[in-house]
Amino acid sequence: MMTIFLYSLMCFIFGTTFLAIKVGVDEGFPPFLSAGIRFMAAGAILYVLLLARKKTTWKLLWRKELMLTGLSLTFITFACLYWAEQFISSGIAAVLSASAPIMIILIQTALLRVKITKASICGVLLGFLGVVCLFLPGLSIAWDIHWIIGCGIILIGQIGYAAGSIYSGKTVETFKEESPMALNAVQMIYGGLLLLLLSLFTGETAPAITMPGFLSIVYLTLAGSMIAHTIYYYLVAKTNAFLPSTWLYVSPLIALTIGRLFYKEIVHPVMLIGVMLILCSLVLVNLEKIMQIISIKKMASSK
Repeated sequence: MMTIFLYSLMCFIFGTTFLAIKVGVDEGFPPFLSAGIRFMAAGAILYVLLLARKKTTWKLLWRKELMLTGLSLTFITFACLYWAEQFISSGIAAVLSASAPIMIILIQTALLRVKITKASICGVLLGFLGVVCLFLPGLSIAWDIHWIIGCGIILIGQIGYAAGSIYSGKTVETFKEESPMALNAVQMIYGGLLLLLLSLFTGETAPAITMPGFLSIVYLTLAGSMIAHTIYYYLVAKTNAFLPSTWLYVSPLIALTIGRLFYKEIVHPVMLIGVMLILCSLVLVNLEKIMQIISIKKMASSK
């Protein structure tokens, strides 16, 4: 029961973060500044707590591997996401962000020459059709160049996330003795620092603080970056590496629902088709892992 509760809580938090980002940028908080504050604060707090509990050491801060992970996983991904949410709805941002596994497959195939299954190929094609459906409202219903660019920028961010995910797998192997939470905290620190530097370079200025904008940053820092990720690593330790990652199947639907109910975001029928295609593509891309888990459970129950 505890595992189910924590999994549900994690999915809910991840699903609501996209609307929280949207609220912050709509309140006039500069995207790179708010993202930088969020990740710098979350990473620093987690790292200090782990240091206090002697779960890590200061030397981890100086490792270039974690700098590179922070560059790809946090900086590229969230610089693109925060900027794009100035122009597109939070629900669509969540669905496009779920395309990361598809990007991982493409990178592994194109650059690493990894052979993929027919199911994965079908999943990539379905995902591409789904993305096209999400682009269509900006193309045909009302020509909106900002919508189109925003969708494209999020996809670029997911390429960064996919590359970072592949690289972080090697990083975890390199630092087997370190807590995964410590590794995540340090990469968030570097990602947050780079976001703050980008904010400074682009000339973002501190906004007039509003209560919704302030609460969005607090929520994203504490719930989105600290609580949800802590639950994620707890579930990895208690279950398996795949189960927690299935938040990608659930959270986009949560994001679409709360965006429509509480922020009056428009959800066009064409978008819903795109959502279902992308979610189906995720199943196909991960079909082999899903079948492995099902077979393991069947074997365990038969004993």
